[in-house]
Amino acid sequence: MRIEEIRRWELADRLRGRREEIEQTVLARARSVSGAGDRESPEYVAGLRSAVVAAVGYAIAALESGGGRPAPVPVELLSQARRAASGGIPIDTVLRRYVAGHTLIDEFICQEAEVAGVDSAALLIVLRIEATSLDHLVTAITAEYRSELEAKTVSRHRRRSEWVCKLLDGELSDASGLDYDLNGWHLGLIATGSGAEREIKAVAGALERRFLFVQYGAEVSWAWLGGAQEPTEQQLETLAGWKWPSEVRLAIGEPGRGLPGWRLTHRQAAAALPIAQAGPSCHARYATVAMLASVLQDEVLANSLRDLYLTPLTRAPDGGLVLRQTLRSYFATGCNTTSAAAALAVDRRTVANRLRVVEEHLNRRLDDCAVDLQMALRLDELERHASTKTAA
Repeated sequence: MRIEEIRRWELADRLRGRREEIEQTVLARARSVSGAGDRESPEYVAGLRSAVVAAVGYAIAALESGGGRPAPVPVELLSQARRAASGGIPIDTVLRRYVAGHTLIDEFICQEAEVAGVDSAALLIVLRIEATSLDHLVTAITAEYRSELEAKTVSRHRRRSEWVCKLLDGELSDASGLDYDLNGWHLGLIATGSGAEREIKAVAGALERRFLFVQYGAEVSWAWLGGAQEPTEQQLETLAGWKWPSEVRLAIGEPGRGLPGWRLTHRQAAAALPIAQAGPSCHARYATVAMLASVLQDEVLANSLRDLYLTPLTRAPDGGLVLRQTLRSYFATGCNTTSAAAALAVDRRTVANRLRVVEEHLNRRLDDCAVDLQMALRLDELERHASTKTAA
């Protein structure tokens, strides 16, 4: 056995003789280390002593082993790391306690080395062994802490999601677990795409509204912006004009009050979502797409509009492209032939002729079917844009 191994064993034996003293000193130092506002649960406080005992034992064992392959971290330390994460104790506080304890143990080692006549070179080796042991502990403790924190976050989100779903289904009337007031005004949002939560939270802050967020599936986010006052039109314009990331698609419900309004605004956003996803704009507000949203949910109505108003126009030489463009300009200008002609850069007679051709293809007067025809054109525009996005 080499002389340095003998000295290490001797130091380890001396530390064992003072182990109770070391544990008490380290425990007192650990208790004195805290962050601003730290609140420790009774379980964490109770576990601190067993964690200190395990940590001191681990340090002495590392000294005996000579710093070879690190021993497994004691379960008491891993359990304490989980208690810290669960109890909201910052990882900075946890690690500062380990560093403080390590410093005290080093001081005890130096005291015993001086009494035993250990030379500085051998002492340096011992201190390096302890530093390596600390590094291994810190790595394992940090990983355990983060793992528990992630699990806690997932669990909290899951409970919130389940609570929200039950409230939407009318199973619960108590929303105390949401930390969100259901008695005020609400604006429901549904978004897809990465970065949605960050941006919705930012716009909630800009509008000074409370924020309730639920991740529903991998790509869909549900959110509500709440407050004591009804959202103003200016606030709604700010929301729509927000610089949303290109990958985010946002559906916006209408302001609603109380629990019934909270449910309704969410369902309105859900109805508008397919239009936000397929349309040319990154967002869709229910008030502006309500009829189209209803059409999309009614397969019979959607198919009938196509058959009655779109298919007949395809008999034109160009498949009805010019006729559809003319109709869109005509309706956009309030059914004014002169204004539509100006928008299309053609004369008024050309527009009138095209409208007459439309009536011949449809076998009905425009005045009699204007509302249905406009809805069919909006449906056509949405589907063509969606197919273009899919192809791209």
